[in-house]
Amino acid sequence: MGRASLPLSCNAILEKRTLLLKRIAFISVHGCPMAVLGTRSAGGMNVYIRALAQGLGRQGFAVDIFTRCHGSDEPLVNPLDANTRVIHIDAGPEDAPKEDLFNYCPAFLQGVNAFAGSNGLHYELLHSHYWLSGWVGQALSQEWRVPHVATFHTLAEIKTRARVGEAEATSRSATERQVVGAVDRVIVSTGHERLALQQLYDAPEDKVRVVFGGVDLDLFHPGDQRAARDRLGLNGHQTILYVGRLDPIKGVDVLMHTLSQIETCRDVQLLVVGGNTDDAESRRLRTLTGQLGLAGKVEFLGSQPHETLPDYYQAADVCVVPSYYESFGLVALEAMACGTPVVASRVAGLQAIVKDNRSGYLVAWHCPDAYADRLEVLLSNDALRHSMGKQARQAAVDMSWDRTAQGVAAVYAELGVRPQKG
Repeated sequence: MGRASLPLSCNAILEKRTLLLKRIAFISVHGCPMAVLGTRSAGGMNVYIRALAQGLGRQGFAVDIFTRCHGSDEPLVNPLDANTRVIHIDAGPEDAPKEDLFNYCPAFLQGVNAFAGSNGLHYELLHSHYWLSGWVGQALSQEWRVPHVATFHTLAEIKTRARVGEAEATSRSATERQVVGAVDRVIVSTGHERLALQQLYDAPEDKVRVVFGGVDLDLFHPGDQRAARDRLGLNGHQTILYVGRLDPIKGVDVLMHTLSQIETCRDVQLLVVGGNTDDAESRRLRTLTGQLGLAGKVEFLGSQPHETLPDYYQAADVCVVPSYYESFGLVALEAMACGTPVVASRVAGLQAIVKDNRSGYLVAWHCPDAYADRLEVLLSNDALRHSMGKQARQAAVDMSWDRTAQGVAAVYAELGVRPQKG
């Protein structure tokens, strides 16, 4: 498979800049930080990996993100900035479904080893993301004799309990358990996830660290709602926003039923940002829209460039996150950073971000009536909505990616890996 490489001079410059820095290898088998967000397998984890890597770069590390190749025309090495880069590894068909990727982990492992060996690279620490990467990271850790830190982002045992009918690969839970037992540290986003690791995976208490995720406060900030709506070509209707992948565990069908029950605010539209028209879940939700008589009230916008998302958050009256499970509610935090109140499900990853009755509302049941009640309160009360939006922004400013990177760097320091001084 042919793929372009960076000019030698460009590679040489990057190598010279990072020569004296401590190198960290991020392993992210299926979560490429350069993938189009909002599609079937690209969401908050992709943003997290890129933002954390760049934050660690600002801390004084050199970070290489190893991920699967997902396009034959993409370069082997993709610099993100002076200290961070993405390295694509050939491992199985580019369009292989996520369910099959475990079969290609040995090939991915071999590819990472080959790249490191041919470029004479030494890494001080491995940080794996998701269970597939945990398997690869543990094998590399043993071979390279360096510490291994894992962030799972989602866990099979929690996910299958969160929603009836949710299924995961039979190898996933066993692999997660194996990785938890072998790694040096596990980083989680919430205390709930730490407790779940201890109860469901027998994780030693002294091995798990809580480091909250972050948000790009320069990109996501309050703005003029009318101007944002003009940029997006929206009408004067009150606007409910959903942003994210279209997946059953995201609960978008609950939001559809909710919209059909809102009565006190009749001029309401729902914008759905994320997904592709050929996704099975997208087709199911479009069919449901027709069945519920919501034609003209719901607009499926598909995946949008990350840099345009602030316009949607600023244009919206409220953002809804009805997920059955979130390890870290990035969408809720992005909306809050833009001064938009959030109505979210009362699940662990969202409870840690949205403060009930302050920056929005938390809904305890996946019941359209409960969501409709909270939405009607917000949509019918401008003063309350604006007050909650201000409190949402105030809460978000304490959750920058630099703060997250500092927390992760502190975990690395426990393992004897610190950024280069000076």
